[in-house]
Amino acid sequence: MTDSYANPQELADAVTQAMWSRDRATQGLGIQALSVKPGYAMFAMPVRSDMVNGHHICHGGFIFMLADSTFAFACNSYNQNTVASSCNIDFLAPAHEGDVLEAEAVERSLSGRTGVYDITVRTRSGKTVALFRGKSYRIKGEVIAGLQQTDAAT
Repeated sequence: MTDSYANPQELADAVTQAMWSRDRATQGLGIQALSVKPGYAMFAMPVRSDMVNGHHICHGGFIFMLADSTFAFACNSYNQNTVASSCNIDFLAPAHEGDVLEAEAVERSLSGRTGVYDITVRTRSGKTVALFRGKSYRIKGEVIAGLQQTDAAT
């Protein structure tokens, strides 16, 4: 089975497809996967009218979810089940209805079972809306089940 994933990018692409097919929450917000590479992801989300709070700005929970979903795809791109152990977000500027937000996740550290990822959320015009730092923890299993077992058998 690993023969079908000749390089890390092909594996990241397959993992993205597998995760995406099961991620109803991310899909439900209209989030789009723009790019996923090993340890990296970029997603986009249009700010809809039902995402705006009483101040006429995008609710921070939606911005957090965009960043968190982007983080999840970046840290799972190696086909090892990985979850958040902690995360923090700083909101820097408001986003408004009609804005398209882009979140870019970059792996800063990966050692043993833990990783650190920085996610920057910007409007398409380049204004930084939020900075999110996620710490990941690798748990048992794989996103695409059986891939490591097949590796060991060959």
